[in-house]
Amino acid sequence: MSENTVTSALHSMGFGRDEMCAHGFRSMASTNLNEQDWDSDLIERQLAHSERNAVRASYDFSAKLPRRREMMQHWANWLDSLTEQLK
Repeated sequence: MSENTVTSALHSMGFGRDEMCAHGFRSMASTNLNEQDWDSDLIERQLAHSERNAVRASYDFSAKLPRRREMMQHWANWLDSLTEQLK
């Protein structure tokens, strides 16, 4: 899904450009997951950021999918809890 699609959806829901943008969701997730002490490597891989350490990037091709699934389920549960608080 493109950034423009998300931005358009946000706009149609009444959010202005100064309130929320597509990239804001990535920032919010990264901040929240880091605050909850999730492994920063998992967070960076989930955000599809490339490894900055050239040596490590040359040797480590692991996807760490089981832990990333667990982290994303945790994230989804947190988002669901916010919805419950609004009821």
